[in-house]
Amino acid sequence: MSAPQQALEEQARIALNDGSVIPQFGLGVYMIQGDEATERACTEAMSLGYRHIDTAHAYQNERGVGAAVAKSGLPRDEVWITTKLWPSEYGEGKTSAAIDKMLDRLQTDHIDLLLLHQQFGDYLGAWKDMEEAVRDGRVRSIGLSNFESGRLEEVIDTAEIKPSVLQVECHPYHPQHQLKKRIAPYGIMIESWYPLGHGDAELLSEPVFVKLAEKHGKTPAQIVLRWHIQQGNIVFPKTTNPEHMEQNIDIFDFELTDDEMARIDALDSGKRFFNVPLEEQERTLGAFVPAD
Repeated sequence: MSAPQQALEEQARIALNDGSVIPQFGLGVYMIQGDEATERACTEAMSLGYRHIDTAHAYQNERGVGAAVAKSGLPRDEVWITTKLWPSEYGEGKTSAAIDKMLDRLQTDHIDLLLLHQQFGDYLGAWKDMEEAVRDGRVRSIGLSNFESGRLEEVIDTAEIKPSVLQVECHPYHPQHQLKKRIAPYGIMIESWYPLGHGDAELLSEPVFVKLAEKHGKTPAQIVLRWHIQQGNIVFPKTTNPEHMEQNIDIFDFELTDDEMARIDALDSGKRFFNVPLEEQERTLGAFVPAD
């Protein structure tokens, strides 16, 4: 069996509350500049066995993701594509048109998972259009990103199709235990951005990770990613480095013990690497309008 085939066979998958099955591990393309660099990164990742790519309209690199998937030779249903709508695209009718543009940029007839990227704007109107896109087959699953205020319950309470995932900052310093309790009754799964604490040197040099890396013959980053997997988080670290890509996905041949998981859980300090008040996010991020 080739290395990519083995990586694919070993990967964990999670059943969502709508019946879809998502690869638990993937590649994030946030901050990869431009479609050409994004296409190269996605192509390399898929050659290593990755089958989940997380992008967004605001990242301005959906075309690169779409080109890589189209040229990969893989059946479309073997690659899970997640993307996100920006608040400038929220609203009944407006969101439906934005989804069609996304499909064009991604060169695909469906989006596997579509998220609302930020918790401001006409998110309720957008949700109605997303539900309709599920019904007509343009989108398979829908969810939220960065909804941690009471606006989370506002969407859940009005939704005919409940969110399947919630994408938020999540790592050993901020494992989101309380948020998980809030969404558990609805079967919503956590997706983690900044899974490695934005590559924070302090986090990755914590003694627990250094010692466990030595014990298991892994890197501290691999230990953190394995912790995410066993926590049940969906995770997609960003990298354009082929060596790091190969290391990141090489986390399915060992397990952390309950004691080791508890030692990592003890690092919970509530520390966030993105800690901007909602009002300031709404004022600054709300002014951004991504190009088509």
